[in-house]
Amino acid sequence: MIYKAAKVFTGYEMLHNHAVAVSNGVIESVFPAAELSNTMDVTDLGDVMIAPAYIDIQLYGAHGRLLAVYPDAATVKAIVHYCTAGGATHCIPTVATNTYETIFQCIDAVKSYWQQGGKGALGLHVEGPWINPSKRGAHREEWIFSPTVEQAKELLEYGKDVIKIITIAPECCSQEVINLIQSYNIVVSAGHTNATYEQATDAFDKGIHTATHLYNAMSGLQHRAPGMVGAIFNHSAVRCSLVPDGHHVDFAAIRIAKKIMGERLFAITDAVTETTEGYYKHTLETDKYTSNGILSGSALTMHKCFTNFVRHCGIDTEEALRMCSLYPAIVMHLEQELGAIKENHKADFVVINNDFELVKVIVS
Repeated sequence: MIYKAAKVFTGYEMLHNHAVAVSNGVIESVFPAAELSNTMDVTDLGDVMIAPAYIDIQLYGAHGRLLAVYPDAATVKAIVHYCTAGGATHCIPTVATNTYETIFQCIDAVKSYWQQGGKGALGLHVEGPWINPSKRGAHREEWIFSPTVEQAKELLEYGKDVIKIITIAPECCSQEVINLIQSYNIVVSAGHTNATYEQATDAFDKGIHTATHLYNAMSGLQHRAPGMVGAIFNHSAVRCSLVPDGHHVDFAAIRIAKKIMGERLFAITDAVTETTEGYYKHTLETDKYTSNGILSGSALTMHKCFTNFVRHCGIDTEEALRMCSLYPAIVMHLEQELGAIKENHKADFVVINNDFELVKVIVS
């Protein structure tokens, strides 16, 4: 199959009047449309842009099914469906601070989804419970704790090869625990943290190179206490996610962060879904969710993240696309197969018209 379009954004450059050749779900080549012949099987998409499909590494549920409430393969399937409809063909379902029993059930849910042949779910993001209670946000305090090595290993062993990212407060975890998490090839992300600038910088220097939802649930930037936000801004090795819905972060604050961080800033939806069961009861309020009166998640899709970056934050089209595809792939060490349109990458694309509307999602 060959897809032709007026524009092809590879993740690195914008090409005009090009085509993408695909075989068995993998990109074979990208070449000028002038090289097409009448014998080729070509799908001409017209005056649109083909771009790499998005990747969402943090969301909690979809279609009325919160993973922590319904920890089963059907929920993972619902999350993947929601993500794909919004342009993200790969995602990481997330469980917020909870009991080990519930987290184990969420691990089993992802395993079950994979065993049934399910695609698109990269694994599980465990956000908490090893966080700072003073920055818990909507997380339940009674489940938050600082783990011993033995307690950490119990979770890591059960979630081996399923857990892909864990959000922790670095000041609440020993270096031994952090090293242990990383030894399982899990991305450690600093979040829900009250770390000082010095504590955060030390953690970054020692190998934590990702942070969770900039500005939210972390020590802020003050002129005499730069905090976690200041440390993220100043440390060139650290990438950080951000929820660009205008509620979690003001669009002006996104513009400021982008000027400082450049390619180190990327999007997550942090999306939840309406539920009246379990502790985390999420209620939709216009275009955001609250739980127990606290902002608890967004109603974003990844394509909405992209359009908000462009329309409200003054970020150019190409960079906004990278923030939703290439940069999350880099964070998860998947840039050799996802996040770009290039040879030997997965043939997952979004098709966007000149009004920035998502008109088609192509899944390999």
